[in-house]
Amino acid sequence: MQTKTQQYAEAIRREYEPKTEQVTKLEELKALDAKVHRPAAVFAYTFGVIGALVLGVGLCLAMKVIGDLMALGIVIGIVGIAMVSVNYLIYRAILKSRKKKYADQVMALSDALLNK
Repeated sequence: MQTKTQQYAEAIRREYEPKTEQVTKLEELKALDAKVHRPAAVFAYTFGVIGALVLGVGLCLAMKVIGDLMALGIVIGIVGIAMVSVNYLIYRAILKSRKKKYADQVMALSDALLNK
């Protein structure tokens, strides 16, 4: 029976051993799925943050917090609202195109895993 110290040392040792095993099909499928979803998610977060900031600047201008440019603030606020509103639609379009691009590879890997 191993002591806790030996178990801990063994766990750390396994982390630093060189990986000699092959990547399994499931790991490959997970990596491919992440490759499909990641660009759309990165775009959505980035565009959403930028849209929210534009909206915030527009609100600050419209409420005369950072200047006396109410009309410009309203216009900038509307642009920010438009950006935030179309964000999800753009995300879905990017995701749909990425899924279409990688559909054959995903189907082949999933068929191999499901033994079809």
